[in-house]
Amino acid sequence: MSSRSRTPSERSPLLTSAAALQSYDAPESDSPPIPQSPDEFTPRDKTSKADLAWVLAGLWSAVFLGALDGTIVATLLAPIGSYFHESNRSSYIGTSYLLSVCCFTPLYGRLSDILGRKGAMLLALSLFGFGTLLCGLAPSMDALIAARAIAGMGGGGVMTVSSVAVTDLIPLRQRGLYQGMTNILFGLGAGLGGPLGGWLNDSFGWRSAFLLQMPILLFSFILVTAKVNIKLPAEIESQPIRAKLQRIDGFGSLTLVLTVGSLLLGLSLKSTEELPWSHPVIWGLLASSAVWCALFVMVESRWAMYPVMPLRLVKQRTPLAVSLSNFFGSVAAFSMLYNVPLYFSAVRMNSSTGAGLHLLPHSVAISTGSVFAGWVMRRTGRLYTLTLVSCAMTVVAASMVAAWDDDTAAWHLWLDIVPQGLGMASVITTTLIAMIASVVKEDLAVATGITYLFRTTGQVLGVSLSGALLQAVLTSKLRERITGPDAFKIIESIRHSTNVIPELSPELQRAAVHSYADALRVVFICQAVCNFLCLLCCLPIQENPLPGSHEEQEAHYRKRQNSQSSCASDETLA
Repeated sequence: MSSRSRTPSERSPLLTSAAALQSYDAPESDSPPIPQSPDEFTPRDKTSKADLAWVLAGLWSAVFLGALDGTIVATLLAPIGSYFHESNRSSYIGTSYLLSVCCFTPLYGRLSDILGRKGAMLLALSLFGFGTLLCGLAPSMDALIAARAIAGMGGGGVMTVSSVAVTDLIPLRQRGLYQGMTNILFGLGAGLGGPLGGWLNDSFGWRSAFLLQMPILLFSFILVTAKVNIKLPAEIESQPIRAKLQRIDGFGSLTLVLTVGSLLLGLSLKSTEELPWSHPVIWGLLASSAVWCALFVMVESRWAMYPVMPLRLVKQRTPLAVSLSNFFGSVAAFSMLYNVPLYFSAVRMNSSTGAGLHLLPHSVAISTGSVFAGWVMRRTGRLYTLTLVSCAMTVVAASMVAAWDDDTAAWHLWLDIVPQGLGMASVITTTLIAMIASVVKEDLAVATGITYLFRTTGQVLGVSLSGALLQAVLTSKLRERITGPDAFKIIESIRHSTNVIPELSPELQRAAVHSYADALRVVFICQAVCNFLCLLCCLPIQENPLPGSHEEQEAHYRKRQNSQSSCASDETLA
């Protein structure tokens, strides 16, 4: 290592000791030594443990509410559709929110560097709260769909800014454990949302499910306002608001939103409206997505002074590997989440309650896997081997699920999905830490936003593409097995609702069950392929040191900054 890599840059904090820097001058290799640091977390100088608890309460209550809201709304789609007499459009309530989340998630990484963590979080909470309030007061289905899109503009920022703020406060070696706690709260909110939404609808009407979220939002808003005081670099803090706003990459943000929005809208319409690929709306949206993507790349690489997604980050080895692994892993995870209950409803003909109960071990595994991954990283300071083992678990789980048939033992049906939950929760946690450890401090927020962009895009595509594949194979199999004058009507009724299967004659029932089993097996095989691609994408991830204290973390970021500056200087000289 050159001597200049040890020299602090002009932006280095003056209070960090040289001893701390030298003690953490680890060699850059794929297997760095474990940092010798205390395991106990020491809060930042001006953040007491009590203040830290209040900050986390404000951030995590927003994360909890975001998860709660998602499953509450999923439960209320049927009652809302019936209320407005537009059940055929009720799916757009969920689609508009997810599209908005995917489009606006990456913007908050840059916004948190411009407006500050507090400013970006308050913006996200304001949009989410305003949209949720409008949902509770919506006079029509169109107004409700628009309100959910507004709520999604804020919902996309809650997880991103919360993650960035926690990273500012917690050293990397402890960060995974705190991410596990975040995932537990997220899982708790998602688990409670369904029954709570149903109870509120039955007791007070569906509007109450939106309006009663406002007290939690207000609680989170007040805590973030009072307690989140994370300082930005001095050169940004001293700028007036107008100068800060000029740092926003407006054209880059617009082209990114249009790229992601056109792609996801085209695929969602293909799935929900069952339109052919040759339909002008479908290919038009996909073509426009490609055009906007090309413009986005040009803007980010040539014109933007402060790009919303610096392409130099995506070109780097670890950020690219993390982004792709999160994408493929999320595609597989959400396809599994939506299609396993369908298997028990359509193939095993269980009740909706029974089908949902089969996801309970998976939900427990998600919380357990995330916390376990955080604990391992805290104890060892390493994540590479843990990441690969976790990915391998998801491949095994998807393969076992794809092998389900009439002779599969009952215990397999309950437990085969567990390695998927354990493995994917661990992968999501370790890859986030790998991303944070691989970039310089100035890119931390943007890199986190990129991670969540690939993750949320994979989630939406996992649901949309698996649904389109399922329907394509199911329709083909049903047409092979069901013929006659009423075949078309019977096939359509089977495709649109599994509730009709028990009411069919034994012969038609057998044809429907076998067709669903064949279609779901194809989907499960594709899930295994996506998990395997996730494993391949994790192979290039570099093992970076995980600092155990803020002093070591500052030294780590300065060392990486100096290393990149050195490489840039060498390239210029060459």
